[in-house]
Amino acid sequence: MELPPHDGDKLSVVDMHTGGEPLRIILSGYPDVKGDSVLAKRRYVREQLDHLRRVLMFEPRGHYDMYGALIVDSEKPEADLGVLFMHNEGYSTMCGHAVIALGRFAVDYKLVKEPQSPETQVNIHCPCGLVRAYVEYSHGKTGGVRFLSVPAFAFATDVMIKVEGYGDVTVDISYGGAFYAFVDAQRFGLDVTKSKTRDLVDVATAVTSAVKSQVRLSHPVSDDLAFLYGTILTDGKDNYSTDPTANICVFAEAQVDRSPTGSGVTARVALQFHKGLIQLNQTRTFKSGATGSLFTGKAVEETTCGDFKAVVVEVAGRAFYTGVSCFVQEAEDNLTQGFLLK
Repeated sequence: MELPPHDGDKLSVVDMHTGGEPLRIILSGYPDVKGDSVLAKRRYVREQLDHLRRVLMFEPRGHYDMYGALIVDSEKPEADLGVLFMHNEGYSTMCGHAVIALGRFAVDYKLVKEPQSPETQVNIHCPCGLVRAYVEYSHGKTGGVRFLSVPAFAFATDVMIKVEGYGDVTVDISYGGAFYAFVDAQRFGLDVTKSKTRDLVDVATAVTSAVKSQVRLSHPVSDDLAFLYGTILTDGKDNYSTDPTANICVFAEAQVDRSPTGSGVTARVALQFHKGLIQLNQTRTFKSGATGSLFTGKAVEETTCGDFKAVVVEVAGRAFYTGVSCFVQEAEDNLTQGFLLK
């Protein structure tokens, strides 16, 4: 069915989800994204094309917790594609749930050369660096995806911060393509799988605000990566176990991840390895406190990132298609630029 006559440009997308967390992949309708690197392109869309992020992420076409991916050219010859991530606040540097979905998408939409069985490798250049995804492939069908992270590391442990309304709180800060603060939800009398989402969001937002104001972050590769993306509340079960451990991630502008959070799992594995709670190649299962969906994660290689001892983390999950859409903007529509209700 074709759209009736209209005066606006078309924006075509494919929608997917990974563990319940949405991903809107933009197929067409964006102007040329300028910049000689993926990080430069991230700066360009933030400064010149941010109105299109609002159009696609915000209502009436999206919602408060929508997440998006814009495929761009990469300056790395080994990359199959570059990607920019977007959400309700702006642009992330890494997103694991999106990488899992993009890996499958890249094979299905023929962004890579002839697929290989049992796995097809897809090199995805994220703003944080090159991430290698491996997509299950058999008899023309794609399945689960695992990816190898950029070097992940514990930035600081047992950091005391003052959180408004809660007093002194001890947090850990770890990097998995983006920086997260980690704290046991029980410190606030909460349970990540049973407490009201609003209560978890309020606590995580307060922790994020406190860390941003009291802790100065830095990254050895680029200042563009040196910002706190959000706070992950955990069930406190960080010692190695074959049982799942639950967490919930609140990122950007109090946005709630429905999945276990791929970059968050990466950062949490790096933190557990740093503390000696897990060893190389010990697989842990991580459960979303929001939906109960599962990712697995393990540290597979020791490495460095600047002066930090780091690990490469393998994260695995499954993504599914939910639809294909074509959006337009009509000049007479006063709400065409999008809006959000909190």
